[in-house]
Amino acid sequence: MAITLDQLNAADPAEAQRLLDGLYEHSPWVVERALAQRPFPTLAALKWALVRSLATATREEQLALIRAHPELAGKAMVANTLTAESTGEQSRAGLTHCTPEEFARLQQLNADYNARFGFPFIVAVRGPRGSGLTRQQIIATFERRLHNPVAFEREEALRNIHRIAEIRLADKFGAEPELGHRVWDWHESLAQHSDPGFKESGQLTVTYLTDAHQACQRDLMARMRDSGFDEVSIDAVGNVIGVYHGASPAAKRLLTGSHFDTVRNGGKYDGRLGIFVPIACVERLHRAGRRLPFGIEVVGFSEEEGQRYKATFLGSGALTGHFNPAWLDQTDADGVRMQDAMRAAGLPGTLEAIKTIERDPARYLGFIEVHIEQGPVLNEMGLPLSVVTSINAGVRHVGEVLGMASHAGTTPMDRRRDAACAVAELALYMEQRAAKDGDSVATIGLLNVPGGSINVVPGRCQFSLDLRAPSDAQRDALERDVLAELGAICERRGLGQRLERTMAASAAPSAPEWQQRWERAVAALGLPVHRMPSGAGHDAMKLHEVMPQAMLFVRGENSGISHNPLESSTSDDIELSVLAFEHLLGQLAKETA
Repeated sequence: MAITLDQLNAADPAEAQRLLDGLYEHSPWVVERALAQRPFPTLAALKWALVRSLATATREEQLALIRAHPELAGKAMVANTLTAESTGEQSRAGLTHCTPEEFARLQQLNADYNARFGFPFIVAVRGPRGSGLTRQQIIATFERRLHNPVAFEREEALRNIHRIAEIRLADKFGAEPELGHRVWDWHESLAQHSDPGFKESGQLTVTYLTDAHQACQRDLMARMRDSGFDEVSIDAVGNVIGVYHGASPAAKRLLTGSHFDTVRNGGKYDGRLGIFVPIACVERLHRAGRRLPFGIEVVGFSEEEGQRYKATFLGSGALTGHFNPAWLDQTDADGVRMQDAMRAAGLPGTLEAIKTIERDPARYLGFIEVHIEQGPVLNEMGLPLSVVTSINAGVRHVGEVLGMASHAGTTPMDRRRDAACAVAELALYMEQRAAKDGDSVATIGLLNVPGGSINVVPGRCQFSLDLRAPSDAQRDALERDVLAELGAICERRGLGQRLERTMAASAAPSAPEWQQRWERAVAALGLPVHRMPSGAGHDAMKLHEVMPQAMLFVRGENSGISHNPLESSTSDDIELSVLAFEHLLGQLAKETA
């Protein structure tokens, strides 16, 4: 019989401990310390108490907990001495039915892992959906994590322990995240579409107006219709638009959404989470027969990543009246003009048609976006949600340092004009300078010695600069310092330089009233309100130019990695994001009634 929070909160210490027995392997102290924080208003609050209980433990206590876990398909499984919880989990993952080759591989991995880290490999074998990883997925994860740094892997083990406890807790409370499962499954379904050359390799790539992109459009339209949207369409740049009318069709609308295109060999959640979360909310409104005092317009933006054409934020830019006419004449790697690609996809392909989709900000309350964090902060904190304070300002340069190519064996070190060393020195300076600001970041992502040779001192070095900060002023100060340092390095080393500024984007601070609505929504779930800037760009940056905006971040798995096949989120975290979105809708309904 499932237990309830009321039951847990009212129980005496011994009974409460018994109710949560088995969450953490042979380590009741984790639960005991968390129970001191009773009463818990929500299950999410209880989970957070468990996270904090372990986070504040000593290193020795954390290691003891890790070592209390059995090896996967190890001696305890063979000897039938696993806990009931571990037995069920390993059995569900098929580890009790390994082939001889799989069993031998796991035994070798166990030995190698223990030799490297001094504790057993731990993975939540029931996976991000709770329905189980395959043996192949488990082995692949084992092999990948074997190469992690020791300190990092210790934290990764603890994160997986919390995920195991989260799933076990759901079992005890009968609290299956069905809503989260539904949205998680939508991501899996949409990810079946991928561009040629990637799909065959099991990689996800969806670029602007390809066959895969158009298949995604059709799937999103079908999903919107099935979910009860009143109007579903594709606009002149390929955005998928779904409208759920308010109590009055003439009422203002809340605009929301994100992009469904991907980077090459990317992940399933970047952008797409921000489309599916509001679709799930509309579906629930429709099934309940509810209309709000405002309409909801969900946009699946056709292009944000700039992968096929150099037209980043094309979809959202068109809605704000910032579609660059020159884009129509751009060609992709195969020489296909954007205008021709549009027409081949059934779009008008004219600037006149594109101008008609520009939105009138007076018709909208504002824009909100849910997005996977794309970074490690929430993952490391053990926190499922965060409120975004600002989308960072950014500036990019491409440049070249010019020195003198010379013989690597005969040119003395004090007579070299090494262009690559100058850029390397700049990269180290940028690392130190950005760290002084806290939230600033600085990256040299491209580094190339044209025509380089192993025995030649580099005479040229091409490079890029990517500088970001939460405010324009902070970004500008960072840029001034980096460029000044580049000049000083080149002067000291007797080198020349060329530099071109290729992009500058202003910061997009969250509108205070909208940020506060997200904060109230997160707090209502029983979670602490964490605030953070976004280092990545988002469609919200474009909408910020014409209306108030604010974003919610959702924790990613695997250290929050994004733009990578390992990008992931759990059903539990996705469900919390849907509930937060619903809470915000409820707040807005009261305010606009």
